[in-house]
Amino acid sequence: MVDFRRGFSAALVSILLIVIAPFLGSSLAQRAQADNPPRKILSGWIPYYSIKTSLPAALANPDLISEVTPFWYTLKDAKTIQDNYTPANPNLPIAGTIAQLQNAGYLVMPTITDGTSTDPKTGKSIQLSLSNMLANPSTESSIITAILTLVTTNKYDGIDLDWESFAYVDPISTWSTTQSRWVTFIQDLATALHAQGKLLSVTTPPLFDPATGKKGYYLYAWSQIGNAIDRLRIMAYDYSTATPGPIGPITWTEDAVKYAVSVVPASKVFVGIPGYGRDWVTKVDGTCPSLPINYLKSVMPSASAATVVMHDAANLALTYGAAPTYIAKYGESTFSYQKVYNGTTADGSLTTCTATRTVWYQDSQGFALRAGLVAKYHLAGIAEWTMGMEDPSAITAIRAVAVSIAPDPVVANLQANTNLALVGDVLTIKSSVAKKDTTAFSGIPVQIETKTATSDWAALSSPILPKVSAVDGTLSFTLVVGENTQLRVRSAGSWDRLEGLSTPVSINVARAISWNPPTSIRSGVVYSVSGEVQPHLAGITVQLDDGVSGHAESLPQTKTAADGTFTLSFSAATRGVRSYRLLIPADLTFAASSTDFVKVLVR
Repeated sequence: MVDFRRGFSAALVSILLIVIAPFLGSSLAQRAQADNPPRKILSGWIPYYSIKTSLPAALANPDLISEVTPFWYTLKDAKTIQDNYTPANPNLPIAGTIAQLQNAGYLVMPTITDGTSTDPKTGKSIQLSLSNMLANPSTESSIITAILTLVTTNKYDGIDLDWESFAYVDPISTWSTTQSRWVTFIQDLATALHAQGKLLSVTTPPLFDPATGKKGYYLYAWSQIGNAIDRLRIMAYDYSTATPGPIGPITWTEDAVKYAVSVVPASKVFVGIPGYGRDWVTKVDGTCPSLPINYLKSVMPSASAATVVMHDAANLALTYGAAPTYIAKYGESTFSYQKVYNGTTADGSLTTCTATRTVWYQDSQGFALRAGLVAKYHLAGIAEWTMGMEDPSAITAIRAVAVSIAPDPVVANLQANTNLALVGDVLTIKSSVAKKDTTAFSGIPVQIETKTATSDWAALSSPILPKVSAVDGTLSFTLVVGENTQLRVRSAGSWDRLEGLSTPVSINVARAISWNPPTSIRSGVVYSVSGEVQPHLAGITVQLDDGVSGHAESLPQTKTAADGTFTLSFSAATRGVRSYRLLIPADLTFAASSTDFVKVLVR
């Protein structure tokens, strides 16, 4: 096989019911709520040469898409990753395009293809070029460094590797040698990316269960890299290239999926779907012209097939009076038509030929059928080569499937018995997780998360904290916090439900102040009082407040020692009964603190 990449509304609802029912089951369809957002099952590639069509197509469907794969880079040597985007889009800076995708909320994981397998001077294939680089620890390390630099510099969420020279340039006899090098490299790269919080995706041609006798492109070793990678994108297309036939028959595609989910977690697997079809010449009557266009080699049964973009297929059929037929066996549509070519021969004589051509492609029914595999096997989704090639009805079909398998939203709530506490106070926390209709989610994994002025959100770890919700969906516990803290509850997502996350609740924590105020003092005499502030910390400002001066800071103040103790001196000028208290101003980590007022007789 040669990889292409390098090189009717009223009836839709009834069609979808027929196509997806075997994959979804009535219970899934019944479970979906009309007001639930669709499951985000669509992904795809955005090539550097079609930004003006692929980018808008990606941005137009944020309800279906959570991640995209820009097709922008090529590995040229161990230290060089070529940027193909910038030369092709001089008026569209790459930073702006990245920002648009990130602002849409998408994970952005660009593809790097293998450009080492072609001699830049001659254009000829260099077999085993990349494989030999991976065998050398020095060049393997250089490639990893180059990938990490690309990812971190552009703040990508990860990277996708589409290294097809192993399959299409290097001979099959080299596969066993390359396989071990590939596996080691993937494991090493995954470790390096994961250390930076980044993801690793790989895109490969199909593999099959060896027990069936169909190995596929086994050198990519899904079973050995499955635990290391974060995404597996299966190129379930280019089944027929040299002769007319389906682009990616559904049984062939599903066989690859079955094997994939047996060796790789299904939540990592994407099924590649083609937004293109092929148009073959099957017969030629007459003599084709060589002028003004030379059709002698391109219009003949042995010629390479032309490419048909899905959104143009229906118009092509209509133009030539053909009627596309959906072939359920393959899950694809096909039609044949005749095209006349007029011109002259090389000696100037008028000539004409009529070519019979056959087209195969996947339409909205085909896309719905493959989206049904997501439901059947609980896959991560489908990945289109390339975004923007599809007919609008195909997006409608995908959305219908995505809505029918939409996960239940989770409403999470958290409440505390107070929003203001003293250091050491025991808080009572109550939370719940439920569906929109208030039906409780019982027994689902939950975690309590906290955030302070000096730390980001992190899960609390304690043997006394609940790990799952109760039968009624609630969870209750007690907690002591040592500074101003935000709390929230998070419930784990699954195939059937989204992740739940409550609105944060702020708990303001005040320092505890103890002191020994006098009950009686003489006017004009300086008195010293001592006390302690908890938690113990040096340099905490303690102020005296008489309740009438209006500005406590104008009254006496002092600082705590390292053990939290302090001594404060003050005097009163006039006789009478005065009220005093101590104050500690608020800061980032604590709320303002104060003692109660005490009455002091000034004699």
